[in-house]
Amino acid sequence: MNISLLIIAIFLVLALYLGIKARKGKDMDMEQFAVGGRGFGTFFIFLLIAGEIYTTFTFLGGSGWAYSKGAAAYYVPAYIFLAYVLSYWLVPKIWRYSKRHSIISQPEYFASKYKSRSMGMIVAVLGSLALVPYIVIQLKGLGIIVSEASYGAISPVAASVIGALVVTTYVMISGIHGSAWTAILKDFMILVVVIFLGIYIPVHYFGGIQPMFETVQAAKPEMLVLADQGLSQSWFVSTVLLNALGFYLLPQTFMVVLSSNGERTLRKNAIALPLYTLLLLFVFFIGFTAIMEIPGLQGADGDLSLLRLAIQTFDPWVIGVIGAAGLLTALVPASVMLMAASVGLTNSFFKVLVPAATETHQLIVSRIIIIGISIIALIVTVTGGEALAILNIMSYSLITQLAPSLFCSLPKNNLINKYGAMAGILAGVLIVLYATIADVKVATFLPNTPHVINDISTGVIALLINILVTFLVSALTKQISMQQTEMNDLDKNILISFKQANGSTVWKNL
Repeated sequence: MNISLLIIAIFLVLALYLGIKARKGKDMDMEQFAVGGRGFGTFFIFLLIAGEIYTTFTFLGGSGWAYSKGAAAYYVPAYIFLAYVLSYWLVPKIWRYSKRHSIISQPEYFASKYKSRSMGMIVAVLGSLALVPYIVIQLKGLGIIVSEASYGAISPVAASVIGALVVTTYVMISGIHGSAWTAILKDFMILVVVIFLGIYIPVHYFGGIQPMFETVQAAKPEMLVLADQGLSQSWFVSTVLLNALGFYLLPQTFMVVLSSNGERTLRKNAIALPLYTLLLLFVFFIGFTAIMEIPGLQGADGDLSLLRLAIQTFDPWVIGVIGAAGLLTALVPASVMLMAASVGLTNSFFKVLVPAATETHQLIVSRIIIIGISIIALIVTVTGGEALAILNIMSYSLITQLAPSLFCSLPKNNLINKYGAMAGILAGVLIVLYATIADVKVATFLPNTPHVINDISTGVIALLINILVTFLVSALTKQISMQQTEMNDLDKNILISFKQANGSTVWKNL
């Protein structure tokens, strides 16, 4: 075992220890397992939400896109900044409603808002569908990082399998508490490594950050501006808007919001997190440096730019530290994602099918689902070949189809009904899946479409159709919805009258 692999192994064992240790002293019920008993303060919420920024995408996809696509990579900090601005107003409302109704998962929230179990089921399936590519990003990235940082001593597949076993183990034991404690180690490592690499590498090769950009400008000026077509301005704006809307709709981020101890904590994080996001720029500096220093990486191999440049620059023990930081950027987000998917499916399917299920039964089922999702993600990791950023965008395109239903549910009187909400979601999701699988754009059907239109994110086009379908179906089914509401009110009045006539003791027994 070389020194680099030894350092990575030490941090892997440390993460497993912290993840399991987090279980100590916790009376583990579903609320503790899923949202930490709603007891996380500013520090832990900060680390867990930051965990959704500094993932393996930070190490690989961010630098990889700077290397392969140039200025297009700046869509990442742009959408995250916008998401935080939106969250200052949005997430306290979500937290307040969820606290009042004892909600611990995203599907439960939508089921409660629309008074529909079917709505909860749709959201649970959609959330899981969106999370599998995201978990694949973490496992695929973990495999690449460990294999490259160990100088090929371990294969990407073997590294991904080991990482999946570790994260699955501590999530099953400690729930979100394990994610919170490993996040402390991860964020310390990412802070040190990203700042060091982002400053040292441009200085080492070019004498500074400005000379680095001047060199790229002279050799490949097209890398510092958006393309005229493809990854153009309309793509950039539409993708930023899409991802900003979807950031807090991702099930794992939604779950972190529910684990907060109050609205004030969430607003503090909305203010502080944009500053932390600026660290992404250091990752891009590495990618731009790699353009000049290690040319020739094609396609998805662009995701290797950071590690290849680091290996060319540093001694093995430094590569071990970098690899350990990269390892942690996979474990923490993947753990919260597994949690969010399993709890959502448990609450929306198992509790509906087995309403008498105890907390113990629900915990068992959640853990079984965690194992199942891990296996599915591993299979996709081994067989899939897409670049990390493309997988990331697909996840956002899917989950953002929940945005119209979420925003319309925030007013006291919902602007749409469950029929419109479900129809809109299904329409948007089917369009995203079809466009991704068939690789079609607007110009596929309308060949003379201008590039400014054709380059708009498919997810945004799906979202616009989603909105149209949502309001149209809601209008057409308004009468049905009103009749159901009247029937529900009548049932309530009958029950109240029965209670008053028969006495509270009989009522309680019933």
